Amino acid sequence: MLGTAMQALDAYAGPASFLTPLGYQSSSCGYCKNEDTSAAYYANTKELNVEHYQALVDRGWRRSGTLLYKPDVLRACCPHYTIRLPTVEFHPARDQRQAVSRWNKFVLGEPYISEAKKRYPKSKEDKTRQRNTFDLFEAVHEAEYSNLKRPPEPAHRFEVTLEPDNFTEEKFQLFSNYQQAVHHDKPEEVTRKGFTRFLCDSPLRHHRSDKDSTAAKLGSFHQCYRLDGRLIAIAVLDLLPHAVSGVYFIYHSDFEKYSFGKISALREAALAEELGLEYYYMGFYIHNCRKMRYKGDYRPQYVLDPESYEWAVLDDELRALMDEKKYVSMARENKLKKRQTDVAGGDTPMRGAEATDVEEEWKFSSSPARAAQAADEGVSILDLGMPGVPSPSELLEKFDLDNIQMAVPQAGLIVKMTDLVAWEQGAVTDKRSLKGHISELVACVGPEVAGEMVVKLTI
Repeated sequence: MLGTAMQALDAYAGPASFLTPLGYQSSSCGYCKNEDTSAAYYANTKELNVEHYQALVDRGWRRSGTLLYKPDVLRACCPHYTIRLPTVEFHPARDQRQAVSRWNKFVLGEPYISEAKKRYPKSKEDKTRQRNTFDLFEAVHEAEYSNLKRPPEPAHRFEVTLEPDNFTEEKFQLFSNYQQAVHHDKPEEVTRKGFTRFLCDSPLRHHRSDKDSTAAKLGSFHQCYRLDGRLIAIAVLDLLPHAVSGVYFIYHSDFEKYSFGKISALREAALAEELGLEYYYMGFYIHNCRKMRYKGDYRPQYVLDPESYEWAVLDDELRALMDEKKYVSMARENKLKKRQTDVAGGDTPMRGAEATDVEEEWKFSSSPARAAQAADEGVSILDLGMPGVPSPSELLEKFDLDNIQMAVPQAGLIVKMTDLVAWEQGAVTDKRSLKGHISELVACVGPEVAGEMVVKLTI
């Protein structure tokens, strides 16, 4: 079965990313709650390199615990678009600034604010600057106990710490309150095991990265907010080579009126810049879901094109397209404009076959459930028409499939695909073959990750 180019699994010294392909599946939408209205390609991992996860996020992937998924944006009832905010360009809106200011006033209290003004008067220059500009770092850290000039003592002691993403009973109790109060989960639905699986014990490996002489910790963390020693909120964060990626945010229902969603977003954007990271990722932007549109209020946001993997600013033009069409790719729109110019000289609207848009990609079905059924029946994702997935010919041209690494746990080895006799059997679109199974994963993760990952068929 095995050739000679292999190494011991327990002595593997390459980038620590072990991925198990789970395939293309449909599911109920987490936003509109309709059955079988969403689909994604899934993989699992218990060990993931932060550089690899950065590359996956930049191809539309997200993680939920150890589960990785890349949504089929084309077929989804609520298309998920990856967005990111360049931290140096971010200018908080008035309501966002007001949320931070209101929280700071609550923490400090009027007696402290009045007494501090007398004891520590500000210069004319500082007063003018504060009146005319909003300093994000100064605002989000203003009420933290370690930054206060004392005496006097503030009304409350507010502290924010970046901690390991491990389980504690204190964290679980906060999570339980949030899930029941905000998401209306039943008590029996909120379990310690579920919390640990979802928000603790991340597969991302911690390490330090030197960026511009500043040592930044990378990996998964809990940013914990404590008021008078009580844990009141947690931001679950992935710190990646180029970005702070928000995973989840929870807060106690006692503090619902303080707009913690806005406060946390500003703190996370500030954290990214403080660590020398370029971007703040807020997860998915879902335009046709009203409660998820708020992410577009943090500007300027850039949307990842599902087909070209280029970034387009979320401006009025793109929003108008999203109002008009369920699925939008600016790369596709630009191709259509060019085709219209070439065919009709730009003066005559295209009709019939000339105007074919998304429908040409629905090679099997526009229904996520039916597309998943086709995948179950043997249709390769390379033929399914999922945005951003290369065709079979493109895959063979751009990817070195023979040198993909694979773990063989039973033998304690890591081998290359060419070391396996079974590798030569079947085609890249034959899901019954090892080559077809691996090709789907490779097509979805992209060349950067594919060239360094280790495929593990069992976890």
